[in-house]
Amino acid sequence: MNLEQPTIHLDKKGLRVLGIAESFYKEKGEKSVLAGVVMRADKNIIDGFSFTKITVGGMDATEGVLKIWEQLKRPDINAILLNGCVIAMFNIIDLEEIWKKTERPIICVTYEESEGLDKYLEEFENAKEREEIYEKNGPREKMVVHTGQEIYIRALGINNNQAVELLNKFIIQGSKAEPIRVARILAKEILKFLHSSKKG
Repeated sequence: MNLEQPTIHLDKKGLRVLGIAESFYKEKGEKSVLAGVVMRADKNIIDGFSFTKITVGGMDATEGVLKIWEQLKRPDINAILLNGCVIAMFNIIDLEEIWKKTERPIICVTYEESEGLDKYLEEFENAKEREEIYEKNGPREKMVVHTGQEIYIRALGINNNQAVELLNKFIIQGSKAEPIRVARILAKEILKFLHSSKKG
């Protein structure tokens, strides 16, 4: 799903991306922590981060991603990396809306094959709306990163080969780009802290 492609200079030394990932407990109506990490391609230096919360089983994932983008106020970010578009118990990110509103290439990455969502969405009253967003996001493409690991991507505003080239700049080992990996760790720890604070 490669829409119109803006110019992105992959050889730029100070190339920056925003990696976004989440952590949640599987209880509908609870909150999932969404974390965003800004990282530079040279030496994988972190130079920004932001957080927000979205609803487990809700319909506000797109809004959450855009909130992180807006809170950062970082026009120097060159691309956005998402750790999947189906998060927080089928709270589905509208990739095209993110792409249009940020005007940055979007690379959505997952790591396993999927049989689809139909049987999981049946329990939701707004299943049709969720399905429409998911279908609009388009199919995933299997790609291989420089470590030899297979990944699945949806890329908007950048072609698949460029997307992998960009991801490779941030992959040290395995298949996860560092901005996504670090964002996931931060989200997990913040979630634990918020829950322990409630109990304390």
